[in-house]
This record gives sequence, C-alpha cells and structure tokens, in this order.
Amino acid sequence: MTVSHREQCLHDYGQAFATLTPHSVDALCRRVSLDVHFRDPFNDLYGRDVLRALLLDMFERAGRPAFSVDEINWHEDTAVGWLRWHFSAQLPVIGQLDVEGCSRVSLDPNGLITEHLDYWDSAPIYFRLPLLGALLRRIRQRISMQD
Repeated sequence: MTVSHREQCLHDYGQAFATLTPHSVDALCRRVSLDVHFRDPFNDLYGRDVLRALLLDMFERAGRPAFSVDEINWHEDTAVGWLRWHFSAQLPVIGQLDVEGCSRVSLDPNGLITEHLDYWDSAPIYFRLPLLGALLRRIRQRISMQD
C-alpha cells in the first residue's frame, strides 16, 4: 500500500506537533496554509501568523507543554485526516493539566494544512477554577445519575 503525498504530509504534521518546542513552531507553521483555520474550545482563528502567535503564547504561559500523537487516520476521498493526541502542561491557577483529544485536519492538494479543528473536553479546566469550579462541581453533582 502506497502512502499519498497528503497522507505523508499529515503524518509529518502530527510528528511536528509531537516534537513541538518554541524553536520548532516556525517549522510547524510552514506546514499550514497562509489562511489556515484553527479552532479549539478557547480559540477560533484564521491565518498562519495568528496560529504562530498562539503557539508561542502557549509556550510562554504554560509550563512544560507537551503533545503526544497516538493515532493518525487519513481519508483520501475527503482529504481529511484525524489526529488522536494527549496534551499536558502546567497551567497557572489550575496546576497540572492532562487532556486527551482529537483534531480534524484538512489538507489542500499541495499538502498544506487548511483547517485544524480540535475536539476535546474543556470541562476539567473549568472545574478546577477557584470560584466557578465549585459552582460547576455542585451542578454536576445535582444532574448526575443517582444510585
């Protein structure tokens, strides 16, 4: 089975995330289109330069941010791939964060990333905030299944 150019580009992009450092952000950003669309639970932005700024900000504000890419799936007929990943970091106010998620990644015919949409549960962040977290934990307790 041969790997298509775009599938290889997706694998290279996943590897770039798995080894991301402040010094490799520019190399990762060269893999995305100038008008790339990036979305996660906290951001919805367009443009390579804006994505670059977001990633550099992550390294500045979070302690020891790290990604592992655990699974990569490519769908040639739709030019869409999926990355399943883990992210960990030390965050101000809430402490250690460990998140599992996935990203839907679209590529153009040249293999540049045109869209990167993250899907992950941001509730653990909100639950750990000082005031809001207590309220949300209480709401969760009231609406969860009772024995």
